[in-house]
Amino acid sequence: MSRNGKRYVDALTRFDRAQQYSASEALELASSLAAAKFDEGIDLLVRLGIDPRKTDEMVRGTVALPSGTGKDVRVAVFAQGESATAAREAGADHVGADDLASEVEGGMLDFDVAIATPDMMPTVGKLGRALGPRGLMPNPKSGTVTDDVAKAVGEFKGGKVEFRADRYGNVHLPIGKASFDGDALRSNLAAVVDELERLKPSSAKGRYLKKVLVSSTMGPGIRIDPLRIDE
Repeated sequence: MSRNGKRYVDALTRFDRAQQYSASEALELASSLAAAKFDEGIDLLVRLGIDPRKTDEMVRGTVALPSGTGKDVRVAVFAQGESATAAREAGADHVGADDLASEVEGGMLDFDVAIATPDMMPTVGKLGRALGPRGLMPNPKSGTVTDDVAKAVGEFKGGKVEFRADRYGNVHLPIGKASFDGDALRSNLAAVVDELERLKPSSAKGRYLKKVLVSSTMGPGIRIDPLRIDE
């Protein structure tokens, strides 16, 4: 996909930051605005009508993107014995127990997802200062604390992504690459929105999807009309 200067300028003339577009229009614009020399990611940001300070309104989970993320996901697995062997065979990038924990304590954070077997959590729990701020702490709710580490490795390598609302109620996650075709991006966007709707807290009042934006890695946010997600 050519992204020369003329195309970038042309895309800007078709882009009104105040306008709310359909999902298809916004995704097409986001891809056309990706003018970097690398294949930019396409990111989704959804502001939810929740109060994240209330534990019953915290939204977090995982979603399997039908078209994948388009990136090579690096996975670290804290496990020992047969589970460690299974993780290696499933393609995990880093596998270990106390040895891996020591590496992480020493500053090794060359991974995007951390998975742990339940018996390793006392060890992993001590890594909160390193893993917590980066959103890498394994958690049962996100499927990253599990006895079936091979399945988890396969899912995250295959396009499963983790998300959680920040303190402002925003959920931010990747939904593909600028090189993806429109159908692939739309199916990924729809999968995320469906999962967010499924996780809607019963106590959330008012409009749930307050703001929906997509952007390329280096590009501006393009607003999607929440009522036109399916278009």
